[in-house]
Amino acid sequence: MDEFGKMDSRSDNNNVLTQASILMVAGIITRIIGVLYRSPVTSIIGDEGNGYYGIAVNIYTMILLISSYSIPMAVSKVVSGKLALKQYREAHKVFRCALMYVFFVGGIASLITFFGAPFFIPESQYKAIPVLRILAPTVFFSGFLGVLRGYFQAHGTMMPTSISQIVEQIANAIVSIGAAILFIRLFAGGDPEKVPVFGAMGSAAGIGAGVLIGLLFMLMLYLFNISFFRKRRNRDTSGVESSTGQIFKVIILMVTPVILSTFVYNINPVIDQTLFMDVMDFKRVGASFAAELYGVFSGKYWVLINVPVALANSMSTAMIPAVSGSYTLGDYEKCSGHVRSAIHFTMMIAIPSAIGMAVLARPIMEVLFPQRATIDIAVALLQTGCISIVFYSLSTVSNGVLQGIGKVNIPLRNAATSLLAHILLLAPLLYFTDLDLYALVFASMFYSFIMCVLNNMAVRKHIHYRQEWKKTFIIPFLSALVMGVFCYVFYQGMDFILMKAFAAYLPIRVIIMAGMLCSVVFAVMVYFVMELKLKGVTEEELRGFPKGGALVRLAKKSGLL
Repeated sequence: MDEFGKMDSRSDNNNVLTQASILMVAGIITRIIGVLYRSPVTSIIGDEGNGYYGIAVNIYTMILLISSYSIPMAVSKVVSGKLALKQYREAHKVFRCALMYVFFVGGIASLITFFGAPFFIPESQYKAIPVLRILAPTVFFSGFLGVLRGYFQAHGTMMPTSISQIVEQIANAIVSIGAAILFIRLFAGGDPEKVPVFGAMGSAAGIGAGVLIGLLFMLMLYLFNISFFRKRRNRDTSGVESSTGQIFKVIILMVTPVILSTFVYNINPVIDQTLFMDVMDFKRVGASFAAELYGVFSGKYWVLINVPVALANSMSTAMIPAVSGSYTLGDYEKCSGHVRSAIHFTMMIAIPSAIGMAVLARPIMEVLFPQRATIDIAVALLQTGCISIVFYSLSTVSNGVLQGIGKVNIPLRNAATSLLAHILLLAPLLYFTDLDLYALVFASMFYSFIMCVLNNMAVRKHIHYRQEWKKTFIIPFLSALVMGVFCYVFYQGMDFILMKAFAAYLPIRVIIMAGMLCSVVFAVMVYFVMELKLKGVTEEELRGFPKGGALVRLAKKSGLL
């Protein structure tokens, strides 16, 4: 435990940006892996298979939210509070009780997932039932993985969570592709109508494999460090001794509102798919074609939108222990500082990501999802809904702030209000217009915007926080706007040159990918220069970024700092 002990002794000096950067790097890697492996999977199972997969995963996610999704946050918050007060025995007791909690709740949820699959899946999409059943054991194992991650996060280090996420996603990618091919060969029997179903089942098996591998990794890490935890408990002189019942009460009181808020916050995909499938059935659209359409939304548009939003999730996760600890100790100025840094850092990534997605929507889709039949609508959806990245990112971070200061009922109320507004907009758009997938995009944008506004009003009220606008929103927007213009011109030029030079020698998709990657690197450089020129980031803040020291040296050599 010596290595972890050293890490723990420095935890007070670790700033939130540094820990968030670690999680964000892992988030970038895992999302890139996730997007890349969905491309070959889509080629194997098609948009229809993606539709069945997306329907099952949405239901699985809802059950996971209810059973164990909030456990990492709850464990991280409660344990970090105990550690701030040097109550080490209490912290470990919370850990043990959390493991017992997920054993019972996760086991019940797993059985409900398997046997209740026919009741959860829309009647017209019954082919998604076996896909959901494949995911049932994953519900059980996810709870234990969440507890272990939350325990390490509470100790001020995000490295175990980050590495386990990468390991989990690699296993997910390998098994998803392999199992999709294997299931089709073993069970489809050459019948093209069975390929989407069995392919989706194989792809879903990858999620379970990833969670299991991630759990084994975290368990090994815990066992490796167990002697350090034991020594620190033996040095505990706080004299505080809570009963198991009291600890369970704390966990349940913490978990229950978060379960409800995260459930409401994330249930809109299930509502979306249910309303969408019902309307398609009402309009006499074939079930297979409806699944194919939804597959474009969930397997292409939503996958890409969630890449930068996952970085906001990383920031939220990294911020909770610091916010909770400073709030518990009554250091409200420090708490506000953590919030300000978190929101600033998140917007510096979310705003250029949204503009970059809009500018490079077509080459991104052509490289990752080259299915010609649906590429135009996928591009249009991404260009239309890219602003959701900003709203979802900001609302995710503000959710984390409110949960970190113990105001867990407020995100629940805000999510419920936003969900009602979402439904009131989505239902008439689907029933009385021909917007179809665009209705889903517009409604999700509206939902994220309302949630964003309500959460930020609550944060301002409860920690007397005033958001700084110029550095957080205006400068990133102006920098991203300049970046977007330069990126578009640069890509068009690169595409023209590369096509002229290599079209006779290389596949078109490879040429498009080369142009896109060069454009992304160029866009990052332009954005970096603009942020520094407009003084949107200080040297101290820049040092908190991944490879911050090298960025500072580069900026000084270039005369930007």
